[in-house]
Amino acid sequence: MLQFNDITLPCPEGLTLAALLEAQEVDANQIATAVNGEFIPRTQREATVLKTGDTVLTFQAIVGG
Repeated sequence: MLQFNDITLPCPEGLTLAALLEAQEVDANQIATAVNGEFIPRTQREATVLKTGDTVLTFQAIVGG
């Protein structure tokens, strides 16, 4: 199991962050992501394999100067 925002979900072997976002119908282009408190850039989501016990958070990306 893993935590995705405020819900607990199964964590099948080989699940990537990108696949999780797709399965949860999250618009991946509109949010930022963190796994266990560490920011994961959009370009790294496909290569980020999740494991049991991970905590995944999505949040609104803040852009500006």
